[in-house]
Amino acid sequence: MNQTKQILIVDDDLTLLEVLHTRLTTAGFKVAKASNGKDALVIMQKKSIDLLISDIKMPEMSGMELLTKVRATSPRLPVIFLTAYGTISGAVGAVKAGALDYLTKPFEGKDLITMIHNILGKPTKRSKDLMDTSGFIWGVSQKMEEVKELLKKVAGSNATILILGESGVGKECIAKLLHNFSTRVNGPYMVVDCGSTPPGILESELFGHLKGSFTHAISDKKGLIESANGGTLFLDEVGNISAEMQSRLLRFLEERTIRQVGAVKEKTIDCRVIAATNSDLKQNVEDGTFRQDLYYRLKVVTMLIPPLQERIEDIPELARFFVSNYTSSNNLPAIELPDETIKWLQTLEWPGNVRELKNSLETGSILCKNNIILPEDLQLEAAPNPSHKRDENNFSIEESEKEAIIRALKQTKGVKKEAAELLGISRRAIQYKSKKYELDASEFKK
Repeated sequence: MNQTKQILIVDDDLTLLEVLHTRLTTAGFKVAKASNGKDALVIMQKKSIDLLISDIKMPEMSGMELLTKVRATSPRLPVIFLTAYGTISGAVGAVKAGALDYLTKPFEGKDLITMIHNILGKPTKRSKDLMDTSGFIWGVSQKMEEVKELLKKVAGSNATILILGESGVGKECIAKLLHNFSTRVNGPYMVVDCGSTPPGILESELFGHLKGSFTHAISDKKGLIESANGGTLFLDEVGNISAEMQSRLLRFLEERTIRQVGAVKEKTIDCRVIAATNSDLKQNVEDGTFRQDLYYRLKVVTMLIPPLQERIEDIPELARFFVSNYTSSNNLPAIELPDETIKWLQTLEWPGNVRELKNSLETGSILCKNNIILPEDLQLEAAPNPSHKRDENNFSIEESEKEAIIRALKQTKGVKKEAAELLGISRRAIQYKSKKYELDASEFKK
């Protein structure tokens, strides 16, 4: 496979350029090299390049500028960036702009070779058509279109992904799509429910243990991190892990090694990490309940999944899919979902998001008469969506609500948890309303 693949390496560090050239040719690849972006573009006009490896920070033409020019003529060319620790943010931006992955200098040559094999050894095409046939219902909203485009850009990389969003928006579905459209799709996909696993058990679940390491350790156990080797590890509700587990997880993310409970030797693990939470991790960092260094390790790329009430135009497609899926799965006759019922669904607030919509429609499919779902069949406590058809009176109420939140944030110096207590609302509610009214809590710390 290597003999037919040609790699172009671009770096203004001539010593590193020669080292990379030697390493890649030894591994059996054909290699072209350039010390700047302009020369790289000339080479690409003359030769067929299968993979581009470029430094981020270069004089005259940066790696990002080179990527922009390359994408104009070779939109599907795989690109790997090399970056110093201090310019990781630039590499992350490059991944969002279409690069497949990046390595932080200094790096092991074998890590680069492994990354190249992962990219060139498996299909990298992640087309819009392929994404649309994944079985996930995206809807028609602009916000979900943006989520889809970002997913297409980062799925093939090894970058750590942090998925944010309220409970029920579909974070686990997005995580699985990231795995399915990655170069690790044939590897394991391990899910860790950090939210419901007690701290004492979570350590053993993640890292594994040796027989006799504690009272009930009657046999050796492989942890989920080790089980994810070669694939993807999904940490669901990562915001709920204890301080001790935060420290252990941070070390794994930094060194990519683990030590089982009761073991002396460490094991090197190669897995892609995806984390998700409905917590406000930034606020948790400010509160001192979540490590800042772990937060930044997790949010290499952040994906924010919007709540259902911010994408009500997606409800018709989602609703019809859920009803159709439920009836076919349970061998039921077709059930009609009238336009009047769908329009009513679009007026509700949906605090449980897509999960609540799905469950309510399954309820309606069971309780409806004459195979027609009406609003009263859904057993919903109908709360109006504040973003739906606001009139002048609603606007006045919203202004009062906004002012009350501002006063509370001022009094608590931007601490949302305390502001929520003053207002008598949940922390989740104040997070949503702060976003709704575009209120930045940090502005009230003064």
